Amino acid sequence: MSIESTVAPARGTLVEAAAVSAASGKEALLERAFAFLFRGLVYPQIWEDPVADIAGLDIGPDDRIVTIASGGCNALSYLTADPAQVMAVDLNAAHVALNRLKHAAVLYLPDYEHFHAFFAGANTRANVAAYHAYLAPRLDDATRGYWESRDLSGRRRIHHFGRNFYRQGLLGTFIGLAHFLARIHGEDPRRLLEARDIAEQRHLFETRVLPLFDRPLVRWLTGQKASLFGLGIPPAQYAKLSGGRAMADVLRERLEKLTCDFAFADNYFAWQAFSRGYEPADKASLPPYLQRENHAALKERIARISVQQANMTDFLGAQDAQGIDCYLFLDAQDWMTDAQLNALWSQVCRTARPGARVLFRTAAEPSLLPGRLDPALLALWDYQEDRSRELSAQDRSAIYGATHLYVRRG
Repeated sequence: MSIESTVAPARGTLVEAAAVSAASGKEALLERAFAFLFRGLVYPQIWEDPVADIAGLDIGPDDRIVTIASGGCNALSYLTADPAQVMAVDLNAAHVALNRLKHAAVLYLPDYEHFHAFFAGANTRANVAAYHAYLAPRLDDATRGYWESRDLSGRRRIHHFGRNFYRQGLLGTFIGLAHFLARIHGEDPRRLLEARDIAEQRHLFETRVLPLFDRPLVRWLTGQKASLFGLGIPPAQYAKLSGGRAMADVLRERLEKLTCDFAFADNYFAWQAFSRGYEPADKASLPPYLQRENHAALKERIARISVQQANMTDFLGAQDAQGIDCYLFLDAQDWMTDAQLNALWSQVCRTARPGARVLFRTAAEPSLLPGRLDPALLALWDYQEDRSRELSAQDRSAIYGATHLYVRRG
């Protein structure tokens, strides 16, 4: 048995269609540069909190879920809530290959210890041996071809799991550059993790991190739109994130939430940011799909999940009417023009069952739907303002301005 595959679109065409909107000029060049970089691996780990997602959507055993796949952590984590089906969709072929590798690993690695070593540790040569022994023969040709092909360094991609996979991709590179920038200013982000409680976390943030955002080099770099490509933020989203303010000030606020609002022992996003990997302790905070207590259920339910490279609007256009209960769009709508946004929601409205839930995040705080979405479409949904505010506060990843929850009227 092999992990199922479909014929993928031409490399990069889906990303370009989604990310490139400017016809000419500097903005068009930036958009095309972002689209080129986004063809490769962007997110070795997804940066939206699946625990907040599961709670916000109130996922139940009959629910059919559609989500953007990204690095696959959340799509797999939703299986721990025992839904009927999870359909993951992504523009990026590298993300699809990562999702399929994870699905194969759930099925075919011998035990939890191998699975944990592969995706939590992601830093030992034994993972490469395990890939060849247990996974490679089970993968479809496209997925195997991706992991056994060479990156720009000349190294086969599967070898990244022997050299800290979480230092790879655009996000891994961005975090590495942020560490380098901190070190040349005399600070080591890993020292933050020495804090014993939230009070110490805040003290270290205020004394070690806060002054960095006043450094001229930091303010200049973060003022360049291309500086945030590593966060997966295209030029169209940069302005929404900044809201007209200096980007250094916005990033300082988001990093303050990550550092000061949640205990490090319960926040694997902080460990990824400050140590470039997961905490090595036995009781470490991990995404639900990587937790020992969920592994047996994940293995039992893995047939309920699928992944496909496609544009989300096109994917929904091929689904039956009133057949979907939950939608997760991450922050993808921040990229969209009004025409793209209305095309997406036309399909959401067609495919949503009464009571269906849509959850998404925005770089800015307000929901982007009022004033942009056709009022006739928006009228079919109730915005859960109080619940959205609660979920925004609960999201441990802390990078977004807000989380938004809409419920389909009956």
